[in-house]
Amino acid sequence: MKLKILKSYLNESIQHVNKAISSRTTIPILSGIKIDAGPSGITLTASDTDISIQSYVPAEHDGETIVSLERGGSVVVAAKFFVDIVRKLPSDDVYIEVNESFQIGIKSGSTEIQLAGLDPEEFPLLPRLAENQTVSMPSDVLRSMIRQVVYAVSSNESTPVLTGVLWTLEGGKLKFVATDRHRLASIEKPIDTAFDLKFHNIVISGKNLNELSKILPEQNTLIDIVVADNQVLFRVGNVLFYTRILDGTYPDTSKIIPQSYRTEIVFATRPLADAIDRAYLLSREEKTNIVKLLAEGDDAVEISSSSSELGRVTETLPVQHFSGESLKISFNSKYMLDVLKVTEEEAIRIGFTGAMSPMILTPADEGGVLHLILPYRTTN
Repeated sequence: MKLKILKSYLNESIQHVNKAISSRTTIPILSGIKIDAGPSGITLTASDTDISIQSYVPAEHDGETIVSLERGGSVVVAAKFFVDIVRKLPSDDVYIEVNESFQIGIKSGSTEIQLAGLDPEEFPLLPRLAENQTVSMPSDVLRSMIRQVVYAVSSNESTPVLTGVLWTLEGGKLKFVATDRHRLASIEKPIDTAFDLKFHNIVISGKNLNELSKILPEQNTLIDIVVADNQVLFRVGNVLFYTRILDGTYPDTSKIIPQSYRTEIVFATRPLADAIDRAYLLSREEKTNIVKLLAEGDDAVEISSSSSELGRVTETLPVQHFSGESLKISFNSKYMLDVLKVTEEEAIRIGFTGAMSPMILTPADEGGVLHLILPYRTTN
């Protein structure tokens, strides 16, 4: 292999695929990035068997020459060094040459680097997926959907399926659900697809979705999603992101969501988040995160927390709307803040069915998004 490539394109491509490199792998070849060079451009691939990412750099783009190829070929280079080296190279042009024993020479400006490469034949092949279940959607919508539910996945590996987000497509609507048994988040959006296309019990690791969201463009760019038996492929421009589907059946969470409420309160999102954040400061010291909400009137509620060592904080917060019974409830302030951080609307509605029943949080003016938090039982 012998080529010249523009550093900016190479570096961007490396940053994409590096998200699939695991520091804990016991398979040496998987700690590397595979480079394939051909007449049309170069392809970089990385995998930890759970996710695989492939990024393509075309030889030309908008009339600009990006890759000048003298000799094609393949090699696997240690990601740990390659990522940092390329980023710190002094010149816009990078020259890469690989000999028959996979020794890699890198030149840029007055800098010359020699790296030991690995045989690309040992690198695992990417899965081949049938594309009969393919949907397209705007990348900014997918980013937003992931952001609004992924916080609620479980971090407990003893129940692997709960470390993921459940994907369901039916009737032209895509729905995500995540829960760790103490809280739940769900979001549903209509997408432009064949109305008869459907899938159920597709569960994708929350960690992998976080990595995917870093690749997704913020602007309205259409991406393809290919769902197969045990893999899902996201095609994002010149980047392919493969993720394994988690094994197991996701629990039916629909039965725990109340259909009516005894008390409903609408808050301005930002002031509520600020008030709970202040109360959280004391509750955090008790290592309980417990904050209490007392609702007795029509126009304000009381939010409070206490610490046996530091004292107590009490705040009266105005509400935009109140209906139903008086209420006193205790909840995990950290869980509530996680919801408010991802709420994109200016007002949020909270529905209560009693002091020991789930709290349901939804945007005041938009359907399709729902968050559930289980309350705490306290002695007073």
